[in-house]
Order: sequence, then structure tokens, then C-alpha cells
Amino acid sequence: MKGGLITMSIQEIDRVTVIKKVAAKEVKQREAMALLNLSKRQIIRLKKQYQRDGVEGLISKRRGQQSNHRHKSDIKTKTKELMQKHYHDFGPTFASEKLRELHNIHVNKETLRQWMVKWVLWKAKRHKKVVIHQSRERRACFGELVQIDGSPHDWFEGRSPESEYCLLVAIDDATGKLLGLRFEKEETTAGYFKLTRTYLEKHGRPLAFYSDKYGVFRVNHKDCEDHETQFGRAMRELNIELICANSPQAKGRVERANQTLQDRLVKEMRLRNICSIDEANAYLPEFFEDFNTRFAVEPKSEIDAHRKDLPTAKQLDLIFSTRINRTLSKNLELCHDNVIYKVQTNKPGYGLRHAKVSVCEDLSGRVFLLYKGRILKSTCHQKQKRAPKVMDAKQLNDEIEKVRIYAPAPANHPWRGKFRITETIATA
Repeated sequence: MKGGLITMSIQEIDRVTVIKKVAAKEVKQREAMALLNLSKRQIIRLKKQYQRDGVEGLISKRRGQQSNHRHKSDIKTKTKELMQKHYHDFGPTFASEKLRELHNIHVNKETLRQWMVKWVLWKAKRHKKVVIHQSRERRACFGELVQIDGSPHDWFEGRSPESEYCLLVAIDDATGKLLGLRFEKEETTAGYFKLTRTYLEKHGRPLAFYSDKYGVFRVNHKDCEDHETQFGRAMRELNIELICANSPQAKGRVERANQTLQDRLVKEMRLRNICSIDEANAYLPEFFEDFNTRFAVEPKSEIDAHRKDLPTAKQLDLIFSTRINRTLSKNLELCHDNVIYKVQTNKPGYGLRHAKVSVCEDLSGRVFLLYKGRILKSTCHQKQKRAPKVMDAKQLNDEIEKVRIYAPAPANHPWRGKFRITETIATA
């Protein structure tokens, strides 16, 4: 073959150089064995091929032919049908797992990636502009630092009346284990209270929670007198340190987990036809056990940093409640949410007059009055609604001015820049 060296690999070029010297008796067979890392029989065979066919005899005869380890055409056809029907938006790794688990088709994820690119089911990703965020070393102990975050997303892909729900996530920094998942309609303090209580009852109290600067965890108004949120106050009472990250990259463990969950969890619920938040919350324990089996790592230390001693159930009810400070009247009464609460006491109660108390509403909606760490005995009754106002036609315009709704005028309106009343008020 003329120009055969052009199509030869680096390994074959090295072989030609050594075998030429062996054929010319410039290098002994034992030395060639060491140079090419081949057996004596292989050296003799290559020498004979070179003497018979020249350089062409050292070029692999398998070049340009299909591999003996290639997948059969019917397997590839079946895989394509399944991918197009069920897994058209799955990533190669996840799709490879599902093909193996549900259809007993064993295809390497990189092979499947190449097939998906060819079938226009996967688009190779361009490399983004490199921004250096050097990784932080994991904490040593399980439960030493737990990252928490909320992930709003269309988790049910339109199968639920609500377009978006929020998945609350708690993940251990040392092991990468999911320790808590919960679906809520919105990312609220009550949702994090429920997630944290379930977490504590299962694992105990961690040393610290690591979150972002969302309003549930941190007061972001400079002029606010109270610099502690409801969640922050609850963590202080539980002796759990709450740390806020300065950037998303700083809590990258939970951010990457959110991306994985938005891919895998969405598709797992689709395969199970889960359409409601109750069904999803019931499925979550099964999901994160499987997730932890696949992705969790062993911690550096065998010590479990969780503290197993927990407050009583009643104490947890008070800790995981929203609190609003109120002042008792001289009659030992206060009004909250249009309800009047009356403190009951067997003593004269002079010390409670104008006392600062906390109105606590727990997750079940029960309301307690808390004073210096103890619950006050009280009764309540609904505040009576006021009757509608009675007024004549002359007073009507002044009253409507206070409650009427304005809307911007259209672009071509002669009164552009002013406001017009959207409701037509009928005069008597």
C-alpha cells in the first residue's frame, strides 16, 4: 500500500520501527519484546508478516470494519422506539438506567448519548465561559452542616391545577444524602417548619443549617427593628446555628441537587402518573432512598453529629409556631386576627396589666398566649362585625373617593398621564 504510513496509528509506526530492526538483526527478539510489550510468538509473527508483505503486513486488518462488540440492529431499533415514546427528554445517564431497570436493555450511557445525538434526541452542550468557583471541602461528620433550599418548578408538567409548586430540600454536606424533601405550594415559613420537624424526629438536631438570604431565613430590611425571622428564632431555641450563604455557588451542594431533582424526580413522577401534591409527598421517601443509594458518599468521620435529645411534642409545637408580640390591656385582653383573647387568672393579675405577651399559632392553627416561657390560660370569642355605614347621596362621593380603583388610560387617550375611574357609579 503506497502511503501506508499515513493511515497507520502511532502504535503501528512504533512496531514498524522495531520490527525493521529485528528483521535486519540489529535488535534481538528479547529486546523487541520489552520495547513493544509483546510476547515472543507475537514478535515472530510480526517479523514474518513484515518479511512477506512489508509495511502493509503490520497494519491492522480490522481497520474500517465493524466491531465484534457492536449492539445488534434489533436492540438498537427497539431502543430508539422506547426513547422516542417514553424517554425523549431524558438525559443519557438517566435513560440508560431506565432502559436497564424497566426493559432489560443494557446500553452504556456514552453509547446511548451518541445514538441520541444521531436521533436528534440529545444536543451536545456547548462549553460555557469558565468562571472559577473553587470547591469547598466537605464537612467531616454526618449532620455537621445541612444545606436547605426551595426549588420552584413545574413538577407535575401540567397534570396538576397549579402550574408551579415548591420542593423544599435538605441535604447533608458531608455525605450528599437527601435528609428531607417536601412539596409545598410556596416557599413559606410554615413549610420549612414542617420539613424541619420531620427531619428532627427522624435524625435529630444538626449542628447548623446553611441557607440563602431568602426572607424566611434572614430579615433583609435595614430599617426593621426585629432582626430575627420566625425560622431564625425557632433555630435559636433549638440551638441550631443558621448560616446564610453569600452566593448560590457557596451552597452548590443543594443547588446541584435541585437540578438533578428537576430532571429525575419530574420524570419518575411522570412514569408513575403522580398528579397531586399529596401523592407526590407520599412518594418522596421512596425516591430519596433510591437517590441516596445512587449518589451519597461516605463521610470522612464515622461520628454522627446529630444530637438525639429533642424537646417534648408540646414544646416542639410552641417552637414551630409563628409568634406576634402583643400588649395586654388593663383588663388582661388583647385582639388578634379579629378575635378577642381574655387571660384567665385566679390572682388579681396586676403584674399582667400591659404585659408583653406572644401570640403563638402552631402548624395546626391552635393559638396560645405565651408569657415568660409559660402558656397563659385564656378564653376567646369572635369580634362582632360592624354594620354597614348609612349615608346620603351627598356623602357618597366623598366615601367612594377613598375606595375607588384607578387604572392607567390607554396610550391614545386624550387624558393620557391621568387616571380614570374603572367603575361607573350610579347616582340615585
